[in-house]
Amino acid sequence: MSAAASSTAAAPAYDEAWFATRAQAGVQRLRAYDPGHDLVALRRRFGAEQLVELGSNENPYGPSPRAKEAVLAQLDQLHRYPDPLGADLKRALAAKHGVTTAQILLGNGSHELLMQLAQVYAGPGDEVVFSRYGFAVFALATQAAGASMRIVEALPRDAAMPAGHDLDAIAAAVGPATRLVYVANPNNPTGTWFGRDALRAFLAKLPAETIVVLDEAYAEMADAPDFGSAVELLATHPNLAVTRTFSKAYGLAGLRVGYLLAAPGLVAVMERLRESFNVNGPALAACEAALADEAHLASACARNAEQRAALSAALGERGLRVFPSQTNFVLVEFGADTARIEAELIARGVVLRPMGGYGLGDCLRITVGDADENRRLLAALDAVRA
Repeated sequence: MSAAASSTAAAPAYDEAWFATRAQAGVQRLRAYDPGHDLVALRRRFGAEQLVELGSNENPYGPSPRAKEAVLAQLDQLHRYPDPLGADLKRALAAKHGVTTAQILLGNGSHELLMQLAQVYAGPGDEVVFSRYGFAVFALATQAAGASMRIVEALPRDAAMPAGHDLDAIAAAVGPATRLVYVANPNNPTGTWFGRDALRAFLAKLPAETIVVLDEAYAEMADAPDFGSAVELLATHPNLAVTRTFSKAYGLAGLRVGYLLAAPGLVAVMERLRESFNVNGPALAACEAALADEAHLASACARNAEQRAALSAALGERGLRVFPSQTNFVLVEFGADTARIEAELIARGVVLRPMGGYGLGDCLRITVGDADENRRLLAALDAVRA
């Protein structure tokens, strides 16, 4: 056998498994984030107007007209880099939340910020604590940083807040190796929440040296009398970080902008890792304009609350268990028929979010659509359950 043939025969297979062995330990254990169904392919199959997309927690009412106008005004500046500091948007956010611009970090969605928090503040030998059924990115961020996950059991399904966070158990799980605690309020994918008094009591139990991350992606939609944002507690809890997004209530999911509010020192350290120009120019302008249109935000949230109540009631009338929610989605228990129902709904052009990846395989997460989308969902559901 020639030297060339011998070399060819000995060459490794450059497949995913081969490259995985060369990745850092944390990445080797990861599975890629699952976005759900291939929506682009489904839109081509059914047509964008016929497909009922209720799997991604998007706002069916869209963004403020001012945000659209701001994007159009930026189109002649596409050859220019955006403001690397996002200064105008930060000033608008500072005014809205009563913080300084030094307390704000912008991200390409809150997903990026949640990942960066673990990259900066956790690593091998450290622990990160979060609840079962918490946002999937908590686990991804922890594993990518090489830290250990400490997953706390959620409240049982027969509890007053089924599958919600057990805050006492989360606090008890924090130990000397804990560097981060992730909590979502309201929570994705369950829709559950806890009140301001519970939040204050929870924070009081945690060591001051442990960074506590409150993911509030759905906070604008929460209208429960007892709900209170952690933003109110930033001044008294320097170890607290709050993440928000423009993707949900503001209807700007396609532009991917999130932000973090925290102590200036925490933000300054995270700035060392932030990718340059991580928020594009049209997105910066659109988000600033959206913040100024409080009437549009209030209208979208009010319509969401109305449709959430109507959809929950309609599903309950059909004998389905609907988990309590303060978001723009509801988690619904379908039991042993869940996979079949979900597949048959897809065949009819109705997209929901399967929950097997969260350990909730007998449930589907349903985005609260507008009145027409919800009507079409219910009609399709009745057909597949007949």
